Amino acid sequence: MREVLELLAAPVAASLVLTGILTYFGLHVVERGVIFVDLAIAQVAALGATFAVFFGLSLHGGAAYACSLGLSFGAAILFSSVRGEKFRIPQEAIIGITYAVCAAASIVVMSQSPEGGEHLKDMLVGNILTVGWGTVGKTAALYLAIGILHWAFRRPLLEISQDSAAAARAGRRIWAWDLFFYGTFGLVVTSGVAIAGVLLVFSYLIVPSVTAMLFTRRLGPRLAIGWAMGTLVSALGMASSYRLDLPTGATIVVTFGVVLTLTALAYWVWNKLVGREAVA
Repeated sequence: MREVLELLAAPVAASLVLTGILTYFGLHVVERGVIFVDLAIAQVAALGATFAVFFGLSLHGGAAYACSLGLSFGAAILFSSVRGEKFRIPQEAIIGITYAVCAAASIVVMSQSPEGGEHLKDMLVGNILTVGWGTVGKTAALYLAIGILHWAFRRPLLEISQDSAAAARAGRRIWAWDLFFYGTFGLVVTSGVAIAGVLLVFSYLIVPSVTAMLFTRRLGPRLAIGWAMGTLVSALGMASSYRLDLPTGATIVVTFGVVLTLTALAYWVWNKLVGREAVA
């Protein structure tokens, strides 16, 4: 048992770090209605790592991270520039196109590598079970700094996420704040993908926030519910992965889906029994 605890200690800590920051960003993403922006930025980051691997660099090295981060910042500039009534193409369309093109480009590049399939799998579902305490510490410090910045500027960020038109009328510089939001978001996602892969980062971002929306409209309680769900699912997913000898990242993603489905069914049954919505 002691060996198991030592093996899972760092991965569990990493999952808690991811839960903390991604659940918060998930609230903004859901409020903004750009649900797939995480997948797009994560896929952009994965493309950067793919290029690094293609040129013989380590997937988890500093050069790969720099490539991923550079492309993620480019995506942040793009997404912050294509919002508003003056831009005729919907922002969600640009996000979807970005994801599709970057995903296809990753497949094309990796098809030229003898270990391309394994690299693509690693970037898709990650390998959080192998994360070390050094990576956990650096990632936690980075996320804490970003969290402090977002707390300091929480008012304009929330105003823009909830009603960008009203924020613009109030004098908020939407483009500048969007650039700040997507830039820090890209930094979070790039670091998260390096640990957990594209699909797990997306699950941490969206599923806890969507689940919390079943029970409350207020952001504070939604954040608390999201954190609780992310922690529970991480523990259940890792335990199931270890006991059943399954891929850890993919198992946690599936666990997110199962818990969300059961929660939605319980909510539906509760509404049928009580006869009213349980949202406050």
